[in-house]
Amino acid sequence: MSEKAESRVYLAADIQHALGLGRTKTYEFLNEVYNQKNPPFRVIKVGTSVRVLKSSFDDWLNGV
Repeated sequence: MSEKAESRVYLAADIQHALGLGRTKTYEFLNEVYNQKNPPFRVIKVGTSVRVLKSSFDDWLNGV
């Protein structure tokens, strides 16, 4: 059996907890970032699902 690979993306709930926001504000924020011409981190949308690339979000959060 192979071990489950660590995910390379955060879920919206992960972003919500990291930033201390409510659910609605989190989705509003992620939609704003997604629609920016030069977003501070990578937001991926597939249908209604929202994912955030861990490396880009962590760099943004840490001011890199």
